[in-house]
Amino acid sequence: MTEVLLDALMDSLRLIPFLFLTYLVMGILERATGSHARGMIQRAGKFGPVWGSLLGAFPQCGFSTAASYFYMNRVLTFGTLIAIYMSTSDEMLPILISQKVPGTIIVKILLTKVIIAMISGFLAEILFGFMARRNKVSSEFELPPEPCHCGTGVLADAVLHTVKVFFFLFLISVAIGGAIELVGEGNLYRIFSNVPVLGQAVSALVGLIPNCAASVVITQLYLDGIIGAGPMFSGLLVSAGMGLLVLFKENRHLRENMTIAAVLYIFSVVWGIIIEFWL
Repeated sequence: MTEVLLDALMDSLRLIPFLFLTYLVMGILERATGSHARGMIQRAGKFGPVWGSLLGAFPQCGFSTAASYFYMNRVLTFGTLIAIYMSTSDEMLPILISQKVPGTIIVKILLTKVIIAMISGFLAEILFGFMARRNKVSSEFELPPEPCHCGTGVLADAVLHTVKVFFFLFLISVAIGGAIELVGEGNLYRIFSNVPVLGQAVSALVGLIPNCAASVVITQLYLDGIIGAGPMFSGLLVSAGMGLLVLFKENRHLRENMTIAAVLYIFSVVWGIIIEFWL
């Protein structure tokens, strides 16, 4: 157990400089483009799922949260909200970059998420678009102040995110290392791969947790070879950051919230199954 703790600590410590630089650059880009991106989403209209999936792929603190507020005020359609939720990367991108995953693989993962989110958004619009009538749009709507609670500055944000993700990575690495010692890496992989749909269903349930730890767990399990591409995509597609938490907290229509969560979960599991068999 001591060896597992030391290995987890050393592996996590090595990622700190890469995590910090990644979050710093992302923070600068977010502040430069955030309001413009939200404006594009507001004006998207019937092409909402296109812009939602594209803009949601860029790690922006609180973007899914902003989307929840927009949806509640009927600025966004149902399909656009689903596209943004499914495209949102949360902590996936910083971890992939810090782990020095080849750029081609990162681009493929991001593009796959964008395409899936776009298709799912249009499909959700066809099936459930009636839930957000655009005749209720308020052109005067403004987001509440500090919707993402990101801190007071780019540097503070980068430090906060780095410390938080380092902590999660350390705990996850300890848990994975301990599980491998007890069960064996091959046996652990077979638990998720031998039973059809189990990996996708469980991974998507983890992804529904409204916390950055969910995407950290799923990404790390994939990088460690414990889960395959199908479960990884299921978990990351459903991982909408704090968006769902804000929706359930602020939106009074519980049935509508449950429908959104169910659609998000089912779509993510189905896409994970498709990817598993396709690959």
